[in-house]
Amino acid sequence: MDVTTARERLEDMLAELDRSIAVLQGDPVAVREHHAADAGSDLTDADRARAMLTVAGTQRAAVVQALKRLEEGVYGRCVDCARPVPEGRLEARPEAARCVECQGKRERRR
Repeated sequence: MDVTTARERLEDMLAELDRSIAVLQGDPVAVREHHAADAGSDLTDADRARAMLTVAGTQRAAVVQALKRLEEGVYGRCVDCARPVPEGRLEARPEAARCVECQGKRERRR
């Protein structure tokens, strides 16, 4: 993937994540009339929103780091082994920081 396309895709992803995070940080539960029976549902909604915020925040950090790698001229190189990240991987996940092998090793350690 060329640098211009990568930058555009990453910037679009960042804007979309920022919009999603802003929506998730709102309190849609507060606009509903509260009843005692809704308390369990409200808690579940809040837990779900927190989980989605965590995922969106992690994704946002990965996109910001990818943009930083673009600026530094190392985008498309694995942050662990410095080998090229496969083009198909970057097409699917423009924020990918690692080659498939290094990413697999990282995930197995978790």
